[in-house]
Amino acid sequence: MRELSLHILDVVENGITAGADGIAIRVEESVPDDRLQITVQDNGRGIPAEKIRSIDDPFITTRTTRRVGLGLSLLAAAARRCGGDIAVSAPPGGGTEVTALFRRSHIDRAPLGDMAATLGMLILGNPHVDFVYVHRLDQNEFSLDTRDLRNQLEDVPLNDPAVIQHITASIRRALSDLAGGDIHATTREDTHGKDDH
Repeated sequence: MRELSLHILDVVENGITAGADGIAIRVEESVPDDRLQITVQDNGRGIPAEKIRSIDDPFITTRTTRRVGLGLSLLAAAARRCGGDIAVSAPPGGGTEVTALFRRSHIDRAPLGDMAATLGMLILGNPHVDFVYVHRLDQNEFSLDTRDLRNQLEDVPLNDPAVIQHITASIRRALSDLAGGDIHATTREDTHGKDDH
């Protein structure tokens, strides 16, 4: 895959397929430490231990919609190609946590990609799922929680096309501000002005 956001999309969709209705996505970038870490945590049914042990085998999958489990094996290969690694844990009580670590400046590291479009697509297609997205770049942080957005929007559904368009634009603007050094960017303030757009 050319962008890490597509790996994130695949991991999240696996969680939703496993029954998750709550998913947390965290991207942490540190320029001084030359590190990029992506963590996806869900409250689905989890992954059997034997599947975790076979993470490098693309022909092992828990999904019934396709025969091969390329998602985690491709993410693992992408991380290791950049001097990083992947860790997958699934506690007995349920849920899965996938953490991929990359050397941020590595020449072979794929770009993060369009996280705004990825999140917009996930919210549009899964209005029943609660998403929390946190992106940290050194000391600056952006966060989005669809539970907060639902409370602000009241009777307007999150997957309303106008809402999705606004959320996507707000995320894109906030991530641009984050890269530019604006501290504690958030979409919460932007959604209050939704009717003004």
